Amino acid sequence: MDNLLLILFLTAAASFFSTLILYLRSSSPSSSRSRRRSFTSQSHSHGHGQLPLGTLGWPIVGESLEFISCALTDRPESFMDKRRCMYGKVFKSHIFGTPTIVSTDAEVSKFVLQSDAKAFVPFYPKSLTELMGKSSILLINGGLQRRIHGLIGSFFKSADLKAQITRDMEKYIHKSMENWMQDQPIYIQDESKNIAFQVLVKALINLDPGEQMEILKKQFQEFISGLMSLPVNIPGSQLYRSLQAKKKMARLIQEIIQSKRDGGMSNINVPKDVIDVLMMNNASDQPLTDDLIADNMIDMMIPGEDSVPVLMTLAVKYLSDYPAALQQLTDENIKLKELKAQLGEPLAWSDYLSLPFTQNVITETLRMGNIIIGVMRKAMRDIEIKGYLIPKGWCFFAYFRSVHLDESNYDWPYQFNPWRWQDNKDISNSSFTPFGGGQRLCPGLDLARLEASIFLHHLVTQFR
Repeated sequence: MDNLLLILFLTAAASFFSTLILYLRSSSPSSSRSRRRSFTSQSHSHGHGQLPLGTLGWPIVGESLEFISCALTDRPESFMDKRRCMYGKVFKSHIFGTPTIVSTDAEVSKFVLQSDAKAFVPFYPKSLTELMGKSSILLINGGLQRRIHGLIGSFFKSADLKAQITRDMEKYIHKSMENWMQDQPIYIQDESKNIAFQVLVKALINLDPGEQMEILKKQFQEFISGLMSLPVNIPGSQLYRSLQAKKKMARLIQEIIQSKRDGGMSNINVPKDVIDVLMMNNASDQPLTDDLIADNMIDMMIPGEDSVPVLMTLAVKYLSDYPAALQQLTDENIKLKELKAQLGEPLAWSDYLSLPFTQNVITETLRMGNIIIGVMRKAMRDIEIKGYLIPKGWCFFAYFRSVHLDESNYDWPYQFNPWRWQDNKDISNSSFTPFGGGQRLCPGLDLARLEASIFLHHLVTQFR
């Protein structure tokens, strides 16, 4: 989810910063050089910590233009790698419209991600925070954030939900693959996006495909279009239209909440969706409002549009490029399918997750694909980590992609090699953070693996 927000912001920022170039070019060369020198010569020293080396770039735009131009290439980490060679794994810059400490150091990033709200809070550009809302799980802190995150995380790990996800994935995959015709191009990301979105919505609000689902999809597309808009909320603007779409989705979800309440929550023993979980655990001393529940259900639909479909698509891409990996994965899945057929048993969620090489392929896809390239935080006070000073009010950008593609962490990092994980290499270490970390670790990481496993199984056992 962080990744989608970051990519969409980069797209919008490219448009915004292009207008600032006119201002910079209209100034005389001498005055521009003097301003740039004064902007980069500032230094900070608080206590024993030292502000990391680096440059803040040009006034106002900082280094955002170069950062954006690199981010839109096939080597987005080149911006970070260049500065890491010059200044070290932790350096200062000026991106996202604010002075920023960038970390490509796994230990430093881990420390920040595990810190509480007294030290660091989430940071997002203004247009995104306005669209997400103050009650979004992405923005709230403290006990309320831990409570909601814990409830959702426990539900996503439950065997009942995994069984439901498996049934839904199989149903939607079969329906989708029935329409795949010979000699007709199939766009994997579009197909996987349609499947993953329906599965996630069912898990969140128990909504099945139909008229309401189509209305929700339409409004959701309008909503996410605002993530790449300028922060101008006036009638006719994209942000305004996106906020109106979110209100319509919220009303639909609130109707579902009220329907559940009228039906009697006391009769529900096992929650069917996230709304059930939050309503069944709605303590009177800190109640969760219908608005808060509805807003967070909408925000949590974003991974169905971004993270999971991209994971599936990249796995297919890498397997297509590496025939040996594809053959081993296919053999493993066909063997499982034949075994279950002999036993006369359907495949359970645990069967899909039991295939070691398939899981290695997914792990390697997460490392190379970097579905979440990094996360941003804001320092609430001066923080010192490993001798580096992170000043109060500065943005901290933990850039996972450079860590995952660092040859000091992985041999031949740009080579797709699922076998590197076959010796039970620890995937919980600080050098592997595909789903973030700390108190805001993505609660749906197990479901993402499960959905990708099911998709790959049916793809390779039914198609070449």
